[in-house]
Amino acid sequence: MQIKATWQGGRAFEAVGPSGYKMAMDATENYGGEGSAATPTEMLLAALAGCIGIDVTMILRHELDHIEAIDITVDGTRREELPSSFTAYTITFTVNGDITPKKVWRAIQLGKQKYCAVSASLKGDVTFKLILNGKEITAEKE
Repeated sequence: MQIKATWQGGRAFEAVGPSGYKMAMDATENYGGEGSAATPTEMLLAALAGCIGIDVTMILRHELDHIEAIDITVDGTRREELPSSFTAYTITFTVNGDITPKKVWRAIQLGKQKYCAVSASLKGDVTFKLILNGKEITAEKE
């Protein structure tokens, strides 16, 4: 896979990949940008959320009629010194619907262990949390 990023002036870039969709990126004003688009690090966390979300919904495809909502929050912890890379990620799934915690946890764990190319590509620890119908549910021991 190849992505091409083209400079748009200042600190802004526009990237396009095989899908043909354009993705705008810019630095914040603190780093000389105009803040006109998502930062690359925001896009990294969004890619992580999107990748695991797609995998989980594929695994739960037969249960989706019973799910009202899925929200995924990714919290990235960064180093203080440069480069301020991410050292850890906490991914919280907030799910509402008529589904057992066991099914959701199984989908999350399968996504993490077998399918999510983004999480497998990252350095740092990846931790998952599940909030099902407003209650935090811990993973069952395997």
